[in-house]
Amino acid sequence: MHFDEPFISQSIPTVKIISSTLPRNPSFSIDTRTLQQNDIFVALPGDSVDGHDFVQEAIKKGASGLLINVSKKKCLDVFSPNDLKNKFIALVPDTYNALIDLAKAWRAQFKGSVIGITGSIGKTSTKQLISTILKENGTSHLVSAGTQNTFLGIALNILKLRPEHEVGLFEIGINKRGEMAQKAAMVNPTSAVITFIGHSHMEGLGSINDIAAEKRDIFKCFKEDSIGIINGDYPLLAGVSYPHPVLKFGTKTTNQIQARKIRVQDDQTHLILKIYKEKCPIVLQTNHSGVLCNTLAAVAVATKLGISFSTIVKAIQQPLFVPGRFEQRQLLQGKGLLIHDAFNASPESMKAALLAFDALKDLNHKVAVLGDMLELGVNSPFWHRQLGRVLRKTPSLKEIVLVGDLVQWTKKTIPVNCIVHYAATWQEAVKILQNSIPNNTSILVKGSRGVGLCNLVEQISSAKGLLK
Repeated sequence: MHFDEPFISQSIPTVKIISSTLPRNPSFSIDTRTLQQNDIFVALPGDSVDGHDFVQEAIKKGASGLLINVSKKKCLDVFSPNDLKNKFIALVPDTYNALIDLAKAWRAQFKGSVIGITGSIGKTSTKQLISTILKENGTSHLVSAGTQNTFLGIALNILKLRPEHEVGLFEIGINKRGEMAQKAAMVNPTSAVITFIGHSHMEGLGSINDIAAEKRDIFKCFKEDSIGIINGDYPLLAGVSYPHPVLKFGTKTTNQIQARKIRVQDDQTHLILKIYKEKCPIVLQTNHSGVLCNTLAAVAVATKLGISFSTIVKAIQQPLFVPGRFEQRQLLQGKGLLIHDAFNASPESMKAALLAFDALKDLNHKVAVLGDMLELGVNSPFWHRQLGRVLRKTPSLKEIVLVGDLVQWTKKTIPVNCIVHYAATWQEAVKILQNSIPNNTSILVKGSRGVGLCNLVEQISSAKGLLK
């Protein structure tokens, strides 16, 4: 794999290279706020912000080069020849498409295994679990950063692949029809996993059947020897005929990777892990059912990669920390636990979080802060009413704070013995928690990102005081 001028010219035939001084092992950035020294800054025009307005800032921060639209060439006029000395400068008709084309060409050169990870929920946690197993095995690998699963995020992460990597792990998210096939063509996975099919992004994807069909397009670029890894407990995945081999995980005996004799105790899950004919008792350091599903998905990927049973067993029993996913923190005021699960929300993930919170023992007064579940389409009122019915199965939760507009439907079905507060915004919810909730309280925060509950979490908890 060589990132040089011939590679760029071949990947983007319309490129005009003004200065070809390329850094060794270049990386790329589209945001000057996170740009690292020696990154090549890609100036992307946008609806409200134009990256070409920030090229001067990028050079000041130590960018090794610029990729800009030829129509915006005048943005270079602010520089003296000395400013751009030893910098890589290239002009293209469209920087967005140029970045995508570079990523596709770079991926085509990579000879290692590439794993695509998708699902309605659990993508990031599954990715981190696979990474934990690979680290335990001493396997050199690249794991895509955070939740960078858009076209641009995938492209930037593909361009971080290096010859020394044996495996690349890429999270692929979608919210519109047709996106998966396009993103699968970029990543071109040698294997791929679908963690779960649930009710999320229904506005853009349609029914649950449409969601499943779109997710299955992650296998669209498979060769005959590619292996699809699916949640075998779901008929929308397991009941489909595939033109390639399939490895199934779940709790049913028809799966090759199984969790048997599952027993939840406080904040742990005890089970028998079965990989084909091998069995072993294990203890997961969580009581969250979603993490169990993600763990089985990660085990299936690791098995496909040829990692030993003993290494897998050792790795998955380590505590998992993923920001914003049932993340335990300490409250700033008073003694109490805060569980930050507000990265996003769907009916399935909301139910799993509430049941896991309810199962935690020896906690003080429990409060759930629940925000709107967005992008559920015309069935949104139904799912928010169902959320109130889920609370009938969580008897230890005595107080609820509802945040947003759609949760007004939830209020209609909440058990009568619950104390219910309502806030239109996360700022109002902070005031309720500060003024109406007693000290020595344990709080679960869950809702879609658009509600802004992540801001509430930062207001009332300490990231430095992580419990795990």
